[in-house]
Amino acid sequence: MDALLVLMVVIWGLNYSAFKRAFEEIAPHPFNAMRMTIASTVFLLAIRAARRRARGAAGAVSSVFYTPHPLSARDRWDLLWLGLVGHTGYQLCFASGLGMTSVSNAALIIGATPVVIATLSAALGRERIGRLHWMGAAVSASGIYFVVGHDASFSGATIRGDVIMLCAVACWAAFTLGGSRLMARHSPLYVTGITLAIGTVPYALSALPAFLNVPWASVSLGTWVTLVLSALLALCLAYLIWYAAVQRLGAARTSIYSNVIPIVAMAFAALVLGEPITSTKLIGAGAVLAGVFLTRLGRVPITPPGES
Repeated sequence: MDALLVLMVVIWGLNYSAFKRAFEEIAPHPFNAMRMTIASTVFLLAIRAARRRARGAAGAVSSVFYTPHPLSARDRWDLLWLGLVGHTGYQLCFASGLGMTSVSNAALIIGATPVVIATLSAALGRERIGRLHWMGAAVSASGIYFVVGHDASFSGATIRGDVIMLCAVACWAAFTLGGSRLMARHSPLYVTGITLAIGTVPYALSALPAFLNVPWASVSLGTWVTLVLSALLALCLAYLIWYAAVQRLGAARTSIYSNVIPIVAMAFAALVLGEPITSTKLIGAGAVLAGVFLTRLGRVPITPPGES
């Protein structure tokens, strides 16, 4: 699972540089709406294929892809609000907030996600958080500051974007913790795919005016390739890994890997966009990785939440 989380981090880290290039030709919300639509279609087809395979003569299917439990009334409600909050809300807040604040401010705020998730998870009784985990979260957060903090500047000019980015953190924390109950009964593939499909509908409708203004005939082949790969890798594969990890490892430990994403993004930005890497950033990267290692040592076994 740790190896898959590293793959997820690489995919999401590369996504920043890919987005920056693609946004030169397609505005953020139309781009997001397109990739969410592609990813939703792939997820729904995969869910159908997993269900057919499980019911056929092909044998057992991993619980990551299929579970036979029927949907309860609460399950349906949870799928609805997780789709609206975790996909519609998060994507709208992240894309809008990033456009109103600096990348450094955004990275620092998103870096608070593991602490928010760990605190809420402990408060809700979902996980027992040990001292090593808290120590690792603090070390990792300090590393994020070394990577981007010296460039951050919170002021009246960015306050609106900063608040919206905080809303994005809240949406992602709710999505991560809210889905843990569902995945005690249903597969990560099903939960991720259905919530994404639900969240895509209002997001796509909100992006429709901007979508109609995009000069699609002039979009390059490279941008189309980026769009499709982002849908298949950053949404389909990486989201599935995220929720599979939440199911297997718990939300707090999974979320700490999000602190590694700015490090990978920094490395790819240096390679793809020519952005410089300083010694201070390298020190910060080391601190982030050390923090993740400490949370791994400090893991406390959890019992998945059952139906209530």
